[in-house]
Amino acid sequence: MPFSSLGLSDPIVKAVAEQGYQTPTPIQQQAIPVILAGKNLIAAAQTGTGKTASFVLPILENLLDAPAVRAKRIRALILTPTRELAVQVEANIALYGKHLHLTSLAMYGGVDDAPQKQRLIEGVDILVATPGRLLDMYTQRAIHFDELEILVLDEADRMLDMGFINDINKIVERLPLKRQNLVFSATLSDQVRFLARTAIEDAVEIAIAADEQTTPQIKQWLVTVDKENKSALLSYLITENQWQQALIFIETKRGAAKLVSQLEKRGNKAEALHSGRSQAVRTQLLEDFKAGKLNFMVATGIAARGIDIDALTRVINYDLPDQADDYVHRIGRTGRAGASGEAISFVSRDDFRNLCAIENRLGEFIPRKEIAGFAAKLAVPASDVGHAPKKPQNARRIRSKNGTAGRRS
Repeated sequence: MPFSSLGLSDPIVKAVAEQGYQTPTPIQQQAIPVILAGKNLIAAAQTGTGKTASFVLPILENLLDAPAVRAKRIRALILTPTRELAVQVEANIALYGKHLHLTSLAMYGGVDDAPQKQRLIEGVDILVATPGRLLDMYTQRAIHFDELEILVLDEADRMLDMGFINDINKIVERLPLKRQNLVFSATLSDQVRFLARTAIEDAVEIAIAADEQTTPQIKQWLVTVDKENKSALLSYLITENQWQQALIFIETKRGAAKLVSQLEKRGNKAEALHSGRSQAVRTQLLEDFKAGKLNFMVATGIAARGIDIDALTRVINYDLPDQADDYVHRIGRTGRAGASGEAISFVSRDDFRNLCAIENRLGEFIPRKEIAGFAAKLAVPASDVGHAPKKPQNARRIRSKNGTAGRRS
């Protein structure tokens, strides 16, 4: 089935073809006709299955004949949880809309708001924004919502997990009642369903099940290792296997800085990506990493859904995440666009309960490898797949359906 059969105009189909895509993915096949028909939609599909194009392409189509947007107005609003994801989504809009006359803008915190205000004065067809910066701009009367036609909540599960529910509610309350609502999520959790029920009426629901076509080809394996030996193990694996690039996930900003220093002392160029770095630095680091100028990126979890690199071959969980879904999102940075990938996890005795949760989430054991010279003195037992483990005492508290106020991006 070609993209042209979905009801998209020639300029959009041409732009998609120029990106090397000929056949729509399952989520695109199902979602695009629904959105083109003007219906509300709740959609769930795994990371790396083409969710962004499944809403960007029909939005471009639906706005083709819209009149010129007025000052400080927008036609479509796409809310994202992170700055990196906002930039990535807007970049895709620019690519897919390159033969059109529609405008787009990525708006997020951590940078001077003056250029963003100036762009809004001119009017923007499609705005991609993080909730916090959008509310700031609305409070300053830099943007008005009276001409908005389409609302998209992208990575809805992640936004709720990050505590944006209150900000989302504030934004929704200020939007026109007559609009199209689209919710996209990697998982349809209870929180996502609750949000959808409160914000969307008569929605079509699509859930793309994992199969051979939609499941990324990711080889997963883990090494049990004592915490104090993780850094040395990582350097050993990089050297022994001649790894050229890897995205390395760690839990804290302080830990990221320490690991970068340890890697560089052993001759491996690395940089840290986390919320404490300026937006300009984060943007440059991502560009260097995508271009292959930077070999190893040590990132905290906030970057998990903002890195979209088709050729990324390897993800390393230096620290296991507290939430099993976060593990899925992390490893989803590799094995994208039909490519194969590898996900390696370092697991110490303290990670046992998190490992149990992850393997129960996957429904299978992650294969273990023993690396000579790095055997764990504190053994990590086998998980009991099929039985939910008790939650670790130091795990993050799961937010209630009503949520809590989260940080602003």
